[in-house]
Amino acid sequence: MNILFAASEAAPFAASGGLADVIGSLPKAIDVENHECAVVIPLYKQIPEELRSGLTFIANITVDVSWRKQYCGIFSAEKDGILYYFIDNEYYFCRDGMYGFYDDCERFVFFSRAVLEMLKYISFRPDIISCNDWQTSLIPVYYQLYYKYQQGYSNLKITLTIHNIEYQGKYGKEVLSELMGIPPYNAGLLEYDGYINMLKGAIETADIIITVSPTYARELLEPWYSHGLDRILVTKQHKLKGILNGIDTARYNPNTDPDIFCNFSKDDLSGKSKCRENLLDELGLPLNDEPVVGIVTRMVKHKGIDLIRASAEEIIKSGVKFVVLGVGERMYEEFFIELSRRFPERVSVTTDYNSKLASKIYAGSDMFLMPSQSEPCGLAQIIAMKYGTIPIVHETGGLRDTVRDNGGINGNGFTFQSYDAQDMADAVRRAKCDYENKTIWNELVIRAMNCDFGWGQSALEYIKIFEDLINE
Repeated sequence: MNILFAASEAAPFAASGGLADVIGSLPKAIDVENHECAVVIPLYKQIPEELRSGLTFIANITVDVSWRKQYCGIFSAEKDGILYYFIDNEYYFCRDGMYGFYDDCERFVFFSRAVLEMLKYISFRPDIISCNDWQTSLIPVYYQLYYKYQQGYSNLKITLTIHNIEYQGKYGKEVLSELMGIPPYNAGLLEYDGYINMLKGAIETADIIITVSPTYARELLEPWYSHGLDRILVTKQHKLKGILNGIDTARYNPNTDPDIFCNFSKDDLSGKSKCRENLLDELGLPLNDEPVVGIVTRMVKHKGIDLIRASAEEIIKSGVKFVVLGVGERMYEEFFIELSRRFPERVSVTTDYNSKLASKIYAGSDMFLMPSQSEPCGLAQIIAMKYGTIPIVHETGGLRDTVRDNGGINGNGFTFQSYDAQDMADAVRRAKCDYENKTIWNELVIRAMNCDFGWGQSALEYIKIFEDLINE
């Protein structure tokens, strides 16, 4: 099988979050199973020069954006055995940042159309195109409308993976003709609640819809989680599947990670203590036996920051340190900064995205707090466990699928069911109680580190879905 992953970002070339990690690691896991994988992303300005210098030019074409014809360059590079393709247009992608521009709709309309046009000029012949989130949602729409019966495009199957349904690509109806070039009689594919909804178009036209955890797949059928798309998803649930995300266990390995203070393993945890000492020293916090709770997050409401804001003072006064890293909404950043001013010996806050500091927090913390309102899968709690840091999570989405409460004999973390500040604080108190019994805590750390969250099993589930599609 040949699988082409189309996405708006992929590590190590361009990354802003978990999507890049998935697209940077899942193709490698599938490729190991004797299938050929390739990836296509935009050629962003932010791609590091050492990676950009290795690109090979393939072709110079034009792509229709409604009535316009736009330049499109096609480049390629190989990284870790995977072939990467890059769609070039400096007007759309040579910018400081990847998202958040006034013309994001036009940019990713162009990208979606360019991916399909690219197939005429590259040697890689996909059996499956795996689309990811709203930025690639027009690929299955355009395929159904314009490419399905063209020579060289027959029997192509297209899947959609929803990494976060909150982001849907919603725009006014004028984009249908002005940007997408889709006639009014096909408007029903994309119209939803008075808007053009790009993700809805992919839900209608993709062969299979995949979400990034089994629990999230069930949750998306409920209005609370679906951000309005539950009505269409209920009608398409026959093609809705949930597969848990994995992580690149070679990248997130405390025994080899070059970004942490001291390497360690489940067989020798002495290095974790040194990571803890050095983290506290670097951040200016006193070294004592109070548990260190790490928080690496986007500071937005759905990440559960409201719960932390409501109970942080109570938790801190119980004898806990907070180490916080993240950026987001200003009111949440200001809350954490003010908290660090009030409790300078127990709270450290860094309002930045710093991958090296994130690794140090994963390795040097005792616990990891992740009280998300909703969480499609979540990679942070998985990474934390690989570094022997015990997650405290709200039971939702992938958090529920990966973390088992230590109230039982086989727990690997602490959970709370109700989205409630006191329930979260109680979970932290239970974690602190177990932390004070070093025998119980060390056994818990070993159990967490022994959990297998690599791509092995999940990659096989993707392969099974892809093979079933091809054999239909």
